Amino acid sequence: MTIDKDDLLNSILESLGRIRHIELEDIPNIDLYMDQVTTFMDKELKNSSRHPEEGKILTKTMINNYAKNNLLPPPVRKKYSKEHVVLLIFIYYYKGILTINDIQALLNPLTGQFFQKEGFNLGDIYEEVFSLEKSHVDSLKEDVVRKYEEAKGTFQDVPEGEREMLQLFSFICMLSFDAYVKKLLIEKMVDSFCQVAGDEKREGKKKEK
Repeated sequence: MTIDKDDLLNSILESLGRIRHIELEDIPNIDLYMDQVTTFMDKELKNSSRHPEEGKILTKTMINNYAKNNLLPPPVRKKYSKEHVVLLIFIYYYKGILTINDIQALLNPLTGQFFQKEGFNLGDIYEEVFSLEKSHVDSLKEDVVRKYEEAKGTFQDVPEGEREMLQLFSFICMLSFDAYVKKLLIEKMVDSFCQVAGDEKREGKKKEK
């Protein structure tokens, strides 16, 4: 696995460096029709997809299914607010690693408490959690480089013609194991989140009485 300016590792690191979330201020402040929502999401997130030239980031069918599965509040007169778009962005990131039920468990308490509320709302939550992005990308780059170097040390006794493929396989396995462990951790945290959200909801009802 020889590193030069055109190799796979540098390509990955460059891709990580281009990762950016949609800034809250970039989301239109006016309500949008569905076609406008899908066009906006496509424009902002297309380059982060595996095959940007194929398909759409978000389709009308997807949005309708999210609404049917209680992931998204219904539009008002067929228009979607800025906070609808915020929820769709969260769903976009979650859907690759979590089930519909887990996404419901995460978003429903937030939607119930903060969707289109006066004062602190979903937009504030979105800004807060994504403000951590840059530091996480930097640490992720360091971790990828470390795993790459470890993978280079594997299969040293294998003939050179086969070594590169097997070292690349090692690299993929290390990244996959990391993703697997984090997915398990996220699922456990979702269960904890459900318990905390349920406790807070019950506490709120007691106070109302």
